[in-house]
Amino acid sequence: KWMGYLEKLISAFAPPGKAQQAKLIEPLSQREVEVLRLIAQGLSNGEISKRLFLALNTVKGHNRLIFDKLQVQNRTEAVARARELDLL
Repeated sequence: KWMGYLEKLISAFAPPGKAQQAKLIEPLSQREVEVLRLIAQGLSNGEISKRLFLALNTVKGHNRLIFDKLQVQNRTEAVARARELDLL
C-alpha cells in the first residue's frame, strides 16, 4: 500500500521524461481503453454509445475521465497521448 503511494508521489514531482510517460498515476479502465480505441477510429460519441450499448452521457463521462487521466483537453490530444504511452 505504501509503495504504491510513494510511487505516485515520486512520479508527481519527477521531471517529465520517458519513465514518467510510461506510467499514468491512475490507469485507464478496460472500458476507457475500449472507448479510447473507438475515438481513435474516428467514431463520434453517438456512434460509440450505439456500438457499446451505452447511454450517450455515459460515453461523455468516459471521455472526461480519459482526458483527465491522460492530462489532455480533447479527443485528438487523447489519441496522441495514448499512442505515446503505447495504450493504442
